Amino acid sequence: MRWTDIQDIAIELEDAHPDKDNLNLRFTDLHKWVTELEGFEDDPAKSNEKILEAIQMAWIDERED
Repeated sequence: MRWTDIQDIAIELEDAHPDKDNLNLRFTDLHKWVTELEGFEDDPAKSNEKILEAIQMAWIDERED
């Protein structure tokens, strides 16, 4: 997975952290959780606030489905 795989990351985050409050989180925590996902192979330094916001929104949507 890469930073651009927003939906895949959201699905994996929901599987890995179903108990986390994905509405009120710190982007530093989100960044850490994403980079720790099995299969994540992108450069950790390539993320930014826009990408992390998109991941958070996709994760919220994933939980609501």
